[in-house]
Amino acid sequence: MANSMTVLAGAGAFVGTHFILSHPLRQPLVKAIGEKGFLGLYSAVAFITLGITAWAYPKAPATPPLWQVGDGLWALASVLMLIAAILLMGSMVRNPAMPGASNAATAEARGVYGVTRHPMLWAFAIWGGVHIMVYPVTKNIIVACAIIVLSLVGAALQDRKKARLDPHGWPAWESRTSYWPFAAIVQQRARLTGFGGHALGGGVVVWLVATWAHIPLAGWAAGIWRWLV
Repeated sequence: MANSMTVLAGAGAFVGTHFILSHPLRQPLVKAIGEKGFLGLYSAVAFITLGITAWAYPKAPATPPLWQVGDGLWALASVLMLIAAILLMGSMVRNPAMPGASNAATAEARGVYGVTRHPMLWAFAIWGGVHIMVYPVTKNIIVACAIIVLSLVGAALQDRKKARLDPHGWPAWESRTSYWPFAAIVQQRARLTGFGGHALGGGVVVWLVATWAHIPLAGWAAGIWRWLV
């Protein structure tokens, strides 16, 4: 029977191999086996380590929760997940961090990019934090922490990598934005304006659908459905 240590091993291997393969080993491996070979290896390692985590998670026992989760925490979690959904959907358009993007030098720090230059990765980090808040059992904390580390450390490493690959555009983008949410707005380098319909409308739709999906998938309601169903 799998236990929390198996979940920890799988999640740790998934995060660790992602960082190792994406940064120090990427260039030597690409040189040795080519870009397609590297992508195949990377995908295989990710599939195996994530598969171990997914296999072990439902088999690991649910330990007693570390704290009681009442309506107050659920309400806060629901608001944070709505923010995460808006960040996620907003990151799908005009994102200089996307593979192949070349607009870092000219992109505007508005909308979700005024909040942070890593809206997608912060959306995943918020997701992890929220799931710790409302389901504080060992196996869930392990997986959620893995997502948080992967997202936030990955964002910092992405800044270094992008600055090296685009020494003109990315530093200019960094000067108009911030790693930490709202820091650039506080420093008056960005504005909390310009949220498009894809961010606000798309975020609300994703939030409603994703929180409703907890009912058939997890067996309990999340978001506003907790009070409506």
